[in-house]
Amino acid sequence: MKFGIIVNTNEPETVWNAFRFGTTSLLEDHEVKVFLLGNGVESENIESEKFNIKEQMQLFVENDGKIYSCGSCLKLRQMEGSEFCPVSTMHDMVHIVEESDNVLVFG
Repeated sequence: MKFGIIVNTNEPETVWNAFRFGTTSLLEDHEVKVFLLGNGVESENIESEKFNIKEQMQLFVENDGKIYSCGSCLKLRQMEGSEFCPVSTMHDMVHIVEESDNVLVFG
């Protein structure tokens, strides 16, 4: 099965759970792509004592998960894409949604 996950928040527990779900799905041989939108583009920089988001994102990528970051949302925050989260467009999000069997929105 193919999952598309849209993360539209920078709330630590929600972001952490989105990537936990994504990694678990990858480990069960599903294909997963995550699109970071709005505050979600801040995911890689979230600091939390309770929720190790960077670790979850690393596990997700190590297990062949793909992450995309909204270029306009990054620009609004004066941020740039990264190796983990390359700059993408709404067209990329449309393709992720079109190609997915299920789309989940966190946030």
